Amino acid sequence: IVHSEMFPLRDRDAPNPLELFQIWLNLPAESKMVEPYFTMLWDGQIPTCRVQDADGRTSELRIVAGQFGSAIAAPPPPNSWAARPESDLAIWTLKLEPHARLSLPAAQVGTRRTLYFFRGSCLSIGGEALNSHAAVEVRAEALLELDNGSEESELLVLQGRPIGEPVAQHGPFVMNTQAEIREAFSDYQRTQFGGWPWKSLAPVHPREQARFAKHADGKLEDPS
Repeated sequence: IVHSEMFPLRDRDAPNPLELFQIWLNLPAESKMVEPYFTMLWDGQIPTCRVQDADGRTSELRIVAGQFGSAIAAPPPPNSWAARPESDLAIWTLKLEPHARLSLPAAQVGTRRTLYFFRGSCLSIGGEALNSHAAVEVRAEALLELDNGSEESELLVLQGRPIGEPVAQHGPFVMNTQAEIREAFSDYQRTQFGGWPWKSLAPVHPREQARFAKHADGKLEDPS
């Protein structure tokens, strides 16, 4: 899949802040050459759940992948590692009110879980105080207590069972051997992986055109 990330100017007379996490999931060797697949997860399709602690303070979770309680993410692409129940994969964003407490449930044994604390002044993770933004790998198979500080905090949670296969990576290509990396470069130079449909490498759509997603079969999605 060839992609170009172009973001609209929503407000001409004020700042247009953007916060972006780009997350790549590897594929097992047996799935490396499956047919490409595209799906758009619109904002309204991402489940949100709100949890109140004993003092009535709220934590908000958005479930991009996986499950938290009864909140289940939209189905992943069919050949994604996320589509396999044994992957125990989760992608959550957390927003904690000042002094809110939240318990993250234990994952399966063998799963890895990393928390990215990217907004807020201080936070306690499993009894360990953080006074600066950080990435923290925790024991996924244990219940984890979060205790927020005096400001609203936000975190990204990434969780999954390792595929456990060799990784060869160069540029945007991730394969299992260097020979497969060379073949990927050759395939792209020969076919451009199916070609690029736009006249420019940095296409700009008309301002009056609403957001849309165009699928390989020509179907257009309009989130409105």
